[in-house]
Amino acid sequence: MSCNIFNGKIQNLRPAISHTTAYRRTEIVCAKTLTRDNPNSGKIEVVIPAVMKNRVTTHMPQLVPGKFGRFGGKYVPETLIACLNELEAVFNTVLHDREFQEELAVALRDYVGRETPLYFAERLTNHYKNEVGEGPEIYLKREDLNHCGAHKMNNSIAQAMIAKRLGFKNVVAATGAGHHGVATAAACAKLSLKCTVFMGTSDMQKQSSNVRLMNLLGAEVKPVEGNFKDASSEAIRQWVGKLETSYYLTGTVVGPHPCPSMVREFQSVIGKETRRQAMEKWGGKPDVLVACVGSGSNALGLFSEFINDNDVRLIGVEAAGFGLDSGKHSATLAMGEVGAYHGAITYLLQDDQGQIVCPHSIGVGIQKAMQIRRYISSIRGISCIGISGETLP
Repeated sequence: MSCNIFNGKIQNLRPAISHTTAYRRTEIVCAKTLTRDNPNSGKIEVVIPAVMKNRVTTHMPQLVPGKFGRFGGKYVPETLIACLNELEAVFNTVLHDREFQEELAVALRDYVGRETPLYFAERLTNHYKNEVGEGPEIYLKREDLNHCGAHKMNNSIAQAMIAKRLGFKNVVAATGAGHHGVATAAACAKLSLKCTVFMGTSDMQKQSSNVRLMNLLGAEVKPVEGNFKDASSEAIRQWVGKLETSYYLTGTVVGPHPCPSMVREFQSVIGKETRRQAMEKWGGKPDVLVACVGSGSNALGLFSEFINDNDVRLIGVEAAGFGLDSGKHSATLAMGEVGAYHGAITYLLQDDQGQIVCPHSIGVGIQKAMQIRRYISSIRGISCIGISGETLP
């Protein structure tokens, strides 16, 4: 069964994902072909199999799953299903497309600046030693050395490449602290794509330098009253109104499938490099991984490589605001409850009626309603701690 055509090369999806371990019985009787114009290589065809009963049954490997236990999913209006199915088919294909992966590897190396160093923080290590000189050796994964100053570019450049392959010329994004907005603006500038970034007014005031940088990179920054949660909602609304011409480039592990899985996949380079560098430096794995948790892209990028290593402890650090008992915090992992938001089942800060409670933090870009716990909770646990201003030394 043909899956897609890129630059005239036909690729079959089944052998490309033969390494997956989960299988399901699927009865394939017909297929729907979606055709898009690609300015570089003519037409791109994505064939999505249709499934019916009472036909000859074959085995087909399960693709990147959209459900993680009870979490995740694709709870969206019918108008979005075809668009998300198309994106899912292309995503599962480019994961095993040698040409795409080679192009991405070059971009990560020459444009983003990977790999980033695993830096031994000698003074910080000495600070936490006890009186007999015992204590942890602390290493920092220097994602701040990436182009545009954050890990966000790992995902933005990859998704911008997908958008261009699909023939889209307009990219829509939402940003909190501005790092995803800057990375998306830079990736779009590199690939000659028009970029529109939605940003909360409260975040724009605190991060005016990033707003200026997005403008310098050619992006149009549209203010939305509120914070990142509100900017995300507005970006999705704009995307829904222009599905045929716009690509929604998400930078967080939230939203309907396959958006979170795409971010996880493209940020997993952080954890893969960390494992390899740890083996080179001390011949083993880290004992503990610590990551700040805002929308989850940084934490899941680091954690995903080590989820199956039960001897590696995973610690996510959230903003506790005025304290976890104050009601003014952003500790969704520690204090959230299960709910549905932005097209997926996840953890939310909500009241007794199920209405979203706005997270609180003096920091920028971490006032988000949902987190990565849905992805890890069905496999293994992570330790979640909240850090308030009073907790810091």
